[in-house]
Amino acid sequence: MKKVITMGEIMLRLTSPGFQRFSQANCFDAIYGGGEANVAVSLSNFGYDAHFVSKLPKNEIGECAKQTLNKYGVKTDYIARGGERLGIYFLETGASMRASKVVYDRANSAIATATVADFDFDEIFKDAEWFHFTGITPALSPEAAIVTEAALKAAKKHGVTVSVDLNYRKKLWSPARAKEVMTSLMKYVDVCIGNEEDAEKVLGFKPANTDVTSGTLELDGYKDIFRQMKETFGFKYIATTLRESHSASDNGWSALIYDGNEFYHSKKYDVRIVDRVGGGDSFAAGLICGLLDGKNQRDALEFAVASSALKHTIPGDMNLVTREEVETLANGDASGRVQR
Repeated sequence: MKKVITMGEIMLRLTSPGFQRFSQANCFDAIYGGGEANVAVSLSNFGYDAHFVSKLPKNEIGECAKQTLNKYGVKTDYIARGGERLGIYFLETGASMRASKVVYDRANSAIATATVADFDFDEIFKDAEWFHFTGITPALSPEAAIVTEAALKAAKKHGVTVSVDLNYRKKLWSPARAKEVMTSLMKYVDVCIGNEEDAEKVLGFKPANTDVTSGTLELDGYKDIFRQMKETFGFKYIATTLRESHSASDNGWSALIYDGNEFYHSKKYDVRIVDRVGGGDSFAAGLICGLLDGKNQRDALEFAVASSALKHTIPGDMNLVTREEVETLANGDASGRVQR
């Protein structure tokens, strides 16, 4: 099995039951999840030797997060232990025209206070083939940004392919700070993933004639910024999900990829959403899987889009689907018929 590394924060997710508002809830459903952890779970499900790198508090809650990863086959040997707390986020699930809401309680979490001394990156990247991180991790703290860059330097030293999901989070940092930090990290990146807001807020590229709030998409605008990103940073592949937000319950879902020669726009899925959290992570994992499998960019993208479309039908952060289920959908069977 090919060894894949992801690094970031896993958090405790507390969700108001059903579609209740925070003010209605007398209890919360507790699960665990986070960008890079979600990617690791997907890649483990797809048969890869997935390792998650982080720092967790040495208490029962930290242990629960670790056990969740182990449950899905993710290796946790490289997780440092220490710090005061696990980050938390609260989720209120929206419906129809009412948007979902997220409230973070993650300041001074264990990974945000981690230092380079917590990790042996030469050992971590030994025999690894791929490293994935997101823009969330360096946004957690100045220390986390330093750790992220140290990991990237080690990955390139060991000849590891690097992917990033830009994942701009306005509640964590400003566009100016995001651009300052992330632009300096792009020289280590081979595969860049991000939506239209990420490209604008993190790297300063905005597609023309596109309004995410209206669901209007203009592919020529994306093609223009992809060309600029390729010229500026030299990425091998640039990909974006294309979410047509008709409502909180119904989205159009497709993606676009560019390798410097050819643009390819995937088929579109009309998705009735159960849980959209982790949709981008499942796309990233599907694209990584497709490229590591040796698929061409078209087939890799179709695998990624099918994988992430399925994630929208699964409660929780993590995409618990098999290769076979993804391939079935990618090959055209979206009937949803009962399997007996």
